[in-house]
Amino acid sequence: MTEPTHAGETHLGGIGQRLNWLRAGVLGANDGIVSVAALVVGVAGATTEIPAILTAGVAGVVGGAISMALGEYVSVSSQRDTERALIAKEERELREQPDEELAELAELYRQRGLSEATARVVAEELTAHDALAAHLEVELHIDRDDLVSPWQAALSSAVAFTLGALLPLLAILLPPPGLRVPITFVAVVVALAVTGTVSARLGDAPVGRAVMRLVVGGALALAVTWAIGTLLGTTVV
Repeated sequence: MTEPTHAGETHLGGIGQRLNWLRAGVLGANDGIVSVAALVVGVAGATTEIPAILTAGVAGVVGGAISMALGEYVSVSSQRDTERALIAKEERELREQPDEELAELAELYRQRGLSEATARVVAEELTAHDALAAHLEVELHIDRDDLVSPWQAALSSAVAFTLGALLPLLAILLPPPGLRVPITFVAVVVALAVTGTVSARLGDAPVGRAVMRLVVGGALALAVTWAIGTLLGTTVV
């Protein structure tokens, strides 16, 4: 599927970008589910007091969302700085060494399977139309009009984490004391199965393997933190 540009042409970069954001959102939600579930289950193993569980859960949601946002902002900012530096370098080379850059572009197309004569013609026509865009696409795989946004990445990550974290927080707070941990466990396992399926389909990976990894990992995290919370709660008492 292609996306029309303002000039009526097609553009694939935006679609790939949106898929990457969607995949990152799914993974962010998964992080929120596992980390907050492990935290509240651990506290629930030590105490049945709602204020203690709620305080730990809210702290986990807020702290995790901020941490995810900051990490994503720093990571994407570094990526964007690198892309901008590469664009500036390519602009300088095109300005100072136009003949060498033309020959380089022709060679790149020749390596893709075009004949030497055809590659030269294609390189000359693309250079005449937009030399920088041609080099960025073929040589560096960069779309200068579709650079990643650190703020968008940070916000998406924080929102995805928060939405994922709300599930275990509600699951541990709403049921009666004796059912809190079992219901949270089931809710988390189901949610991880769903996110595993979505992430696998987005990445064209085997669904069963992705789901198994997430479910087993999440279940193990809950079991360990619950056991530690129970042990510490018993020891304190």
